[in-house]
Amino acid sequence: MIAAFVAGTTMLQQVVERGFSLTLISHRLPFWFLVFALFLPRVSLVVAWFQGVLIPFHLQGLIPLLFAILLPRVLILFLIYVDQGLSLWFVIHLVVALLVWGGGGHQMQRRRYREV
Repeated sequence: MIAAFVAGTTMLQQVVERGFSLTLISHRLPFWFLVFALFLPRVSLVVAWFQGVLIPFHLQGLIPLLFAILLPRVLILFLIYVDQGLSLWFVIHLVVALLVWGGGGHQMQRRRYREV
């Protein structure tokens, strides 16, 4: 009976450990990439490519290249999700991406009305 209780708590403990994590972890993506990509995503992708950081992710073909040029924040979100899943780094980058995409159009619209 005690062995069944210990086995049950071990299984429960494994289930709890796989939940959403608020820790700033870094598996294959280095810390500098995660921080630098918040501010300059294209530059950080180029530097990571030259250093060989992106080799484990097997980014080959035309589609990752187009995403790196046109929507680098989406590619970085994909890399973080593949590396860490839904972690705090993913949420931070998602919030920054939404702020950049949401605030950029508002700024341009305000300038256009001011000039007319």
